[in-house]
Amino acid sequence: MAEVVKMPKLSDTMTEGVVAEWHKKVGDEVSSGDLLAEIESDKATMEFESFYDGVLLHIGVQKGKGAVVDAILAIIGEKGEDISEILKADAAPKQIESKEEKKPVEPIKAEKAEAKPETKSAPVVSVKPVAAPQPNSNGRVIASPLAKKLASDKGIDIGRVPGSGDGGRIVKRDIEAYQSMGPSAANAVESFQDVEVSQMRKTIARRLAESKFSAPHFYLTMKIDMDAMMDARDSINSVSKVKISFNDLVIKACAVALKEHPQVNAGWMGDHIRYNQHVHVGVAVAVPDGLLVPVVRFADTKRLGEISGEVKDFVLRANDKKLQPADWEGNTFTISNLGMFGIDEFTAIINTPDSCIMAVGGIEEIPVVKNGQIVPGNVMKVTLSCDHRVVDGASGAKFLQYFKKLMENPVLLLGSYSI
Repeated sequence: MAEVVKMPKLSDTMTEGVVAEWHKKVGDEVSSGDLLAEIESDKATMEFESFYDGVLLHIGVQKGKGAVVDAILAIIGEKGEDISEILKADAAPKQIESKEEKKPVEPIKAEKAEAKPETKSAPVVSVKPVAAPQPNSNGRVIASPLAKKLASDKGIDIGRVPGSGDGGRIVKRDIEAYQSMGPSAANAVESFQDVEVSQMRKTIARRLAESKFSAPHFYLTMKIDMDAMMDARDSINSVSKVKISFNDLVIKACAVALKEHPQVNAGWMGDHIRYNQHVHVGVAVAVPDGLLVPVVRFADTKRLGEISGEVKDFVLRANDKKLQPADWEGNTFTISNLGMFGIDEFTAIINTPDSCIMAVGGIEEIPVVKNGQIVPGNVMKVTLSCDHRVVDGASGAKFLQYFKKLMENPVLLLGSYSI
């Protein structure tokens, strides 16, 4: 008997999927465990294996196209088996148009500037000309005598000058403004590019909007003296086979601090608050389509080398869309670090159901006061975004104080842990 293979739900937030590649074609023999297709979810592209033996009789979603979860993906059965009744009884929901099949929006033609024709897979590009003066009923451009004289004296085609007077009338200031634009700007056109939203970006938009508008955020910012930690990192990397980053040290310090402050290692569950006894730190990773948050599990118990290796592996697999659901689920706290991009300070939106997320800025060399003297110092700012339904200001502040103590006194953080 023929078996219906439906679009799988590959993550807790997935509502629709896109077939990135088929590894079997209609008429091929299929065995249980064979790689059938690659499915792009809202977070990653994952391999999908067959659960059945038989012949691939029908493909319901072509390569590059998408369908909602539980739509017919394929049908597997005996060779020559009639599947028409199955297709009628379990008709697939209307497929989502692929990016390739969306009809491009016709660009608006600009004077002496035409948009290049669209290729099949290119994003839509529209061009809009700079506003031009409107001619009157006799086809003549409306302009003041002074504006006409100025345009003639300066060799300006008055027909290309936008008018700011009543009814689009061109006046002296319009001629002067047009001349100040220069020859390149005078012939420039406005343009924009429309790019269809990816499944990942849709999910990011929905989840962050839900978090921002449902969780009452408040923010706590603290400065960290990084001089001692910078020296400690240099010493570690001089003997360690695995190079340790500042981000690895932040993850470790956060994990240890969370173990000591369970009020922050918590989550809002609707009708109850969950205080986690384990520490799973989510690490925000930027990818071309948006943002993924793979999780370093039991981070408080891991050595710096282990944390560093995991994070590097996450980054590589995230960019290749090879992360699996188990990699990004279960976080109890999240870190977002933009210091490597030269950002000094920022705030982040809570990654629910966590109650907090820490935004980490870059290390900045600034004048600081030590022992009554102004000396050069290295300072890093961190901002803790808190869900006020779970974490109070005092609880968040105590966590940051402990984190600061660990970062400014590396011996406390590393003394009982090997690298």
